[in-house]
Amino acid sequence: MDVKAFFENMPFADLLGIEVTTAEDGHAEGHIEMHEDLSWNEDRVMAHGGVTFTLADTVGGAALVSMVDQPVPTIDMRIDYLEAGTGDLRAEADVAREGGDVGVVDVDVYAEDGTRVADARGVYKTG
Repeated sequence: MDVKAFFENMPFADLLGIEVTTAEDGHAEGHIEMHEDLSWNEDRVMAHGGVTFTLADTVGGAALVSMVDQPVPTIDMRIDYLEAGTGDLRAEADVAREGGDVGVVDVDVYAEDGTRVADARGVYKTG
């Protein structure tokens, strides 16, 4: 399965503008360009929490798909928001566990200036 192509054809990720740039060997990276339609604040462009969450979930899924070569529905995701997400956001994900029934992925989300704005742990169905 071409992991990047799979995520390029995901309508919701496409709507938000999420791009998976790397997905191989249990590691994935991706980003989203911020604009006012994705902001929670009308005075300053700051990522809505749902945007940050969706970026983490999408890139986390891509990391696991790169190992199991099949779609992996999200079972659960826990996210801690650490700072306001300003500017474009990028995410890095690494598989912590690849199991027969579920996989676990750790994801960090960073703001344009390199500040870590969120960390997440996703659980995905693999079997």
